[in-house]
Amino acid sequence: MIPDPGTLAVFALASLALAVVPGPAVLYIVAQSIHGGRRAGVVSAIGIASGGLVHVLAAVVGLSALLAASAEAFTAVKIVGAVYLVWLGIRTILSADDRIGGRAAERTLARTYRQGVVVNILNPKTALFFLAFLPQFVDPHESTRGQLALLGAVFVLIALTSDLAWALVAGTAGAVLRSSRTFLRAQRYVSGTIFVGLGALAATAGRSH
Repeated sequence: MIPDPGTLAVFALASLALAVVPGPAVLYIVAQSIHGGRRAGVVSAIGIASGGLVHVLAAVVGLSALLAASAEAFTAVKIVGAVYLVWLGIRTILSADDRIGGRAAERTLARTYRQGVVVNILNPKTALFFLAFLPQFVDPHESTRGQLALLGAVFVLIALTSDLAWALVAGTAGAVLRSSRTFLRAQRYVSGTIFVGLGALAATAGRSH
């Protein structure tokens, strides 16, 4: 059930690359940190991680069934997801919107947590990662559910670590980051490039069995 160290290392690096990209989840965390401080940022990051566990559960139930049912259907879904990731990257690069942390602060920490869960459940970046990229690291000859659960948990843990770093940095220097045009422009190009790279990797990666 446990992938070999090389496969796990590649997956961890890809997970880290996706986790650090400013998408809906990171933007929510940064916004709460800027307006509510590091404590609000940490609570929002925990909420985002809880939403990530919902994606893990959906992957374990849905993707394992898809892998078992039809290799052709799985390949079609993978390609669609990969194309969308590339399109999302190109759109991000070409966008003139450099905002980060553009959401208003929540009134209470409980609401901050709940909204974080919802934000990540509805986060297309996370959903596409689980749909188009995660299955590339699953050996269909072993327990698919066990592998999906393990890899999903690794992704959530890596994402939580990255999100906590965003929360602490933004809570400490949020005003500076928000007003820095150089930082805002750079994060847009880096985000778009990583999306395109992950999409291309998801479309071409595969394990020969």
